[in-house]
Amino acid sequence: MAVTMTDAAASRVRTFLESRGKGIGLRLGVRTSGCSGMAYVLEFVDELNDEDQVFEHKGVKVIVDSKSMLYLEGTELDFTKEGLNEGFQFNNPNVSSECGCGESFNV
Repeated sequence: MAVTMTDAAASRVRTFLESRGKGIGLRLGVRTSGCSGMAYVLEFVDELNDEDQVFEHKGVKVIVDSKSMLYLEGTELDFTKEGLNEGFQFNNPNVSSECGCGESFNV
């Protein structure tokens, strides 16, 4: 399996990278945090690390380190807008529970 992204997410990442003026893609990772245990991390990538896995959609790269891949296998990154709210959404089939505020998850 892989990490994928929707057309909306790819378009939004491309816009961010173009306005930033540099970068090869977006890193998707996890860290220990929140009430459920894990939280998603998004950051721009200027250089690849040896353990990185790279997934591409519509010319946009999503980079995942090998440790995070254990928790993110099969995840789809989406970008949604609802009224005044907009942001990335993680459709992760590995999640067994999420905290009430939606900021963290458990596998």
